[in-house]
Amino acid sequence: MSTNPLSPTISYSIRDNLYLNITDRCTLACRFCPKHNGSYQVHQYQLKLDRRPTAAEVIASVGDPARYHEVVFCGYGEPTLRLKTLLEIARAIKARGGRVRINTDGLANLVHKRDVLPEMAWLIDAVSVSMNAADPTTYVRHCRPRLPGAYQAMLEFLAAAPRYIPKVTATAIQGLPDVDISSCRKLAAQLGVEFRARELDVVG
Repeated sequence: MSTNPLSPTISYSIRDNLYLNITDRCTLACRFCPKHNGSYQVHQYQLKLDRRPTAAEVIASVGDPARYHEVVFCGYGEPTLRLKTLLEIARAIKARGGRVRINTDGLANLVHKRDVLPEMAWLIDAVSVSMNAADPTTYVRHCRPRLPGAYQAMLEFLAAAPRYIPKVTATAIQGLPDVDISSCRKLAAQLGVEFRARELDVVG
């Protein structure tokens, strides 16, 4: 695990979790994302990647996953864009007694044009999905999806995920214009998932 703030980091610890930075590609171009405002830094870690790390490199950087409360696929890109690599790493972490979470935009099924949730079963313990809005207009305004139908696809992913993943949480950012946190919470409840409000400009 790199702790040099001047070099790219593929795994980094914050409190009792380890975060994995496996790609810098995204399905969304969120207006509130620090990287779209010139910053790739989280805490003391520089997350800009000059190449995508291999599964072996990421697994080696984790070491003993049981040392952490969770190992989280997060970083500054959408981890499910590298689904095959993600699942290979998750399989190795689970085999070593680790707990795995994915922080995602919930668009994996739309991107890969199939239901990928069955592939995650038994490998992923928790998923946190960026709902970000209780209506498609506000979602598009803030998240700027690259694919049509993104908002509905995200909701469908959230609704289906509990059949395969034990803990499913929708999130939205408190402080974004026109984002009604109460409505997001109600929508999450309707979808049968948990909800957590995040704070604007608080990363990690």
